[in-house]
Amino acid sequence: MQLCKRVAMVVVIVVTSLFAGAQAERFDAKSFGKQFHHATVTVRGTKMHYVTGGKGDPLVLVGGWPESWYAWRKVMPALAADHTVFAFDLPGQGDSGFATAYDTQTIAAYLHEALAQIGVTRHVLIGHDVGAWLAYAYAAEFRDSTSKLVLLDAAIPGVAPDQSFMLNDATHNKIFQFFWHSVPELPEAMTKGREREYLAWFFKAKAFKPEAITSADLKEYTRVYSKPGYMKAGFDYYRAFFVDRDQNRKSLETKLAMPVLTLGGDITKATGDTMLKALQPAATNVSGGSLAGCGHYLPEECPQEVSARILEFLATK
Repeated sequence: MQLCKRVAMVVVIVVTSLFAGAQAERFDAKSFGKQFHHATVTVRGTKMHYVTGGKGDPLVLVGGWPESWYAWRKVMPALAADHTVFAFDLPGQGDSGFATAYDTQTIAAYLHEALAQIGVTRHVLIGHDVGAWLAYAYAAEFRDSTSKLVLLDAAIPGVAPDQSFMLNDATHNKIFQFFWHSVPELPEAMTKGREREYLAWFFKAKAFKPEAITSADLKEYTRVYSKPGYMKAGFDYYRAFFVDRDQNRKSLETKLAMPVLTLGGDITKATGDTMLKALQPAATNVSGGSLAGCGHYLPEECPQEVSARILEFLATK
């Protein structure tokens, strides 16, 4: 009987998420604004911006580069049906301020302090891209705070094998930024005044469904990264790569105990199931794989599938 109830619950959640995902595909800003609101909290003198809504246990979303909280807009309505959702701009993203350093342990401390200030002490954590780097580091540092962990399409420094970051015919378009963004000062000089063109290339090159990121979406991301200092902050996340790698290798000495879900996009544009393989030695309870027909920008390209997989994972004890 309990098994039947459990299966029925998962079916209802998945169907609900698919319906919500269908709505989210058409992203209705007016409807979204009725369900979610913007807020800020100050951490170490830095404003941390987030968008929140829903009801239930807390669920925290952190995005990657070159995005912001806005990357989650299509999945937030489905997730908020049974959770209170907090979609954060990390320091140097969106409408948050800047950090003193951009290694993921430092950024994890910013996020942890922000959540403590708003009364969130234990939560699910979901990260994409650079947000997945941060989410792994956060879960390793604040294990008692993280009930479940979801990592979307990323090669995490120190967790992914070194060959994941080697240029070759199959990966050069997917990972060249690890090298280019790490060069001091030059990326800022080359992209100043051309932020829109640079971001547009990224979205087109790494998306399986480039139409998922519209001209209006590109306008929002350009607004973010055209502000003084924000391209530099994004590049600084990459410049902290070797610090992150060393920190994470230390964390690997103790496996994560919370359940972990990993999802990658199609290997032609994204990481496939390589993150699942990378996390298996790093955690005791890992599941996941890849989503065919989806590129790197999973929450924007495939919100229905992502919502369904996350909700199914959250419903599993």
